[in-house]
Amino acid sequence: MSNADDLKWIMQVTLLGNKDAFDPLVRKYQSPIRRFFLNLTMGDSSLSDDLAQETFIKAYLQLKSFQGLSGFSTWLFRIAYNVFYDSVRTQKHQNETSLDEVDRWHSVDNDFSAEKSDLYDALRKLRQEERTAILLCYMEGMSHSQAAKVMKCPLGTLKSYVSAGKTKLAHHLQ
Repeated sequence: MSNADDLKWIMQVTLLGNKDAFDPLVRKYQSPIRRFFLNLTMGDSSLSDDLAQETFIKAYLQLKSFQGLSGFSTWLFRIAYNVFYDSVRTQKHQNETSLDEVDRWHSVDNDFSAEKSDLYDALRKLRQEERTAILLCYMEGMSHSQAAKVMKCPLGTLKSYVSAGKTKLAHHLQ
């Protein structure tokens, strides 16, 4: 399904009121959104599923605000990014903990390989902005400009996050 197909489904939902037309969009983007959350939460599949569900609910409710200035996937990942950080802020407020403690609280013991465990340990060492930039660019395959739109930061800032994150990851994984 292409971006033109995305626009077709969006128009059917927003202009024609066809609620079922949102289903193909969910099917297309459900796996990438869940993977994004799974990586952000360091493997917490239950939390990832909850956040993905919240993302699609918000996307559906806000679909009329989609202007098509960027791709639907960029718009959807921006919502996902906001949902995750709202979740972190809520947990931080409730527990009065630091972001590192929230990361540890979200981490779970799953049957991941040692390599994936090492990667998650290394990702935990990054600042949230660096981690998100690395995940968007390298795990989700977004271009730097797309990731900058998702994170609502200048392209140069995004590139700085990626560069710093790569350097820290390389150092930790050696």
